[in-house]
Amino acid sequence: MAQSNIKVAVQKFGNFLSSMVMPNISAFIAWGLITALFIPTGFIPNESLAKMVSPMVTYLLPILIGYSGGKLVHDQRGAVVGAIATMGVIAGADIPMFLGAMVIGPLGGWVIKKFDQMIEGKVRAGFEMLVNNFSAGILGAILAILAFLGVGPVIDAFTGWLVAGVDWLVGTGLLPLTSILIEPAKVLFLNNAINHGVLSPIGVEQVKETGQSILFLLEANPGPGIGVLLAYMFFGKGAAKKSAPGAGIIHFFGGIHEIYFPYILMRPMLFLAVILGGMSGVFTLVLLGGGLFAPSSPGSILAITAVTPHHAGAYIANFAGVIVAAAVSFIVSAFILKTGKQGEEDIEAATKKMQEMKGKKSSVAGAITADQGAMPDNVSKIIFACDAGMGSSAMGASLLRKKVKEAGMDISVTNMAISNLPGDAQIVITQEELTPRAKNKVPNAYHISVDNFLSSPEYDKLISELKFPANSQLHEIVEDADDNGTENHEQDKETAHEDDLLRPENVFLNKEFTNKDEAIRFAGRALVDAGYVEESYIEAMIERDNMTSTYMGNDVAIPHGTEEAKKAVIKSGFTVLQVPNGVDFDGQKVRLIFGIAGKDGTHLEILSGIAVTCSEMENIEKMAGAKTAQEIIDIIGKK
Repeated sequence: MAQSNIKVAVQKFGNFLSSMVMPNISAFIAWGLITALFIPTGFIPNESLAKMVSPMVTYLLPILIGYSGGKLVHDQRGAVVGAIATMGVIAGADIPMFLGAMVIGPLGGWVIKKFDQMIEGKVRAGFEMLVNNFSAGILGAILAILAFLGVGPVIDAFTGWLVAGVDWLVGTGLLPLTSILIEPAKVLFLNNAINHGVLSPIGVEQVKETGQSILFLLEANPGPGIGVLLAYMFFGKGAAKKSAPGAGIIHFFGGIHEIYFPYILMRPMLFLAVILGGMSGVFTLVLLGGGLFAPSSPGSILAITAVTPHHAGAYIANFAGVIVAAAVSFIVSAFILKTGKQGEEDIEAATKKMQEMKGKKSSVAGAITADQGAMPDNVSKIIFACDAGMGSSAMGASLLRKKVKEAGMDISVTNMAISNLPGDAQIVITQEELTPRAKNKVPNAYHISVDNFLSSPEYDKLISELKFPANSQLHEIVEDADDNGTENHEQDKETAHEDDLLRPENVFLNKEFTNKDEAIRFAGRALVDAGYVEESYIEAMIERDNMTSTYMGNDVAIPHGTEEAKKAVIKSGFTVLQVPNGVDFDGQKVRLIFGIAGKDGTHLEILSGIAVTCSEMENIEKMAGAKTAQEIIDIIGKK
């Protein structure tokens, strides 16, 4: 238990540090780009424009980190005080204060948070703005002075020790051993904190002296990760094998290292592969004199190329470091995957585990899982997307827009090209072959695939889910029955009558049940007595509810049998149980229970009527208060 608590604490700490850096990666990229272009050894040396390099690394980047750290603790007021305090560590040191900003920024947010808690409810009306502004200014100034006198010099001295330690590691040939810590730390989401909080400040000092630093490549080298993904491409199984090529492209060219973490979490032995790959890459870089003149943000081969010193020796050394790391990681990973006894890897479970460790949803999770996504709450917009956004998607949007209007919902339906999908898209509808592209563009949206924009049952299903969210399960029942009854559907439909599907004697009023099992068994027994199903169907109804609750929302449950139990259905039929005082279904109160037996699709029409009827609470109240069986049948029949 203690070990688990330590692991959780480390993961939370790593996520907190990374959350200070990640919002500001674009600023690191801007600094790296200006450095790569305009310094004396850059692509287009420009003495005037190069003057921006030093102020950006000295002031801009640390202040942004301190601002983000304060905001994490106490929103905007914490951000402002954190930024003010960060100026103290900047002025009190002679090196870029990334690490100092990570300390003083959150501290500033914490101090102003505690102050606000102390005065909460004690400030007289009309003086709030005065107190807020002066408190933030005074406390920020005090923290800046303390940081200048204490924190800055301490961090400066600590960084000096780290520089000396790195020089010693390089001199003794032990620098490759840092991969033993760095590679596992990545998976704990300490990578950005290590890279930008520790390695980057030391690297900047080395660049001042030698023009480049190997430290910028210790964490950013994409070699170990691409080696693991290549091994999965050749020797993996199932979804992991299929998703590895796309993940490899995102990792190697996009620089998003977290995309390969789930592949390691599936096979923890692969930690050995990335450690040995990292060590081999660092050894190669030391041997050939590799290094960068600015941090590589993100850690992609393109970014590394951009900040490699512009001479052949540096390019050869850096590319060799990446290639060797990838080769060693690939060989070790391939051996582990080939000799392991585990079955098909569960990439989705591993991705969920990674997101739990990260503490939030991964932006790249959709690229390595086939998850449709979760139906969002409070849907306000549905987007049809196609390649150009002008033809098929426009027609599909017009059809669904009409259905939405008829359903009385205030939801806009628009169409556009996939390339123009906004990051906050809620529901995206695409043709099947275009869905992967849409998922890559907006992985957090709820995605729906259709065969034909002009005619798709997905439209009605979506409308029903939006009006009555739990109806998705009911639609699955409809679809299952439809699939199994395609051949005889029309013929049987002619002989089946609604009166035979739901008869007054199968509607039971004012029932009382102690638990859901008792209620489900009663519904099953009624189906048996009515001649709809065989005796075995009752237990199948219990089994089905245990698999996934048959509670549908709106005080309604629809117990039915399992897939295997369809052979026990003699003919389609329903039974209705009215439970005015309700019965508990897994913590939910149910007042209406519809027992269902479906065969050859003959029950689809009345089932659809039940779905529409139960989507409105007004109808639920009427049926729950009905005095006769015929009243309930009539309410369903009117829909």
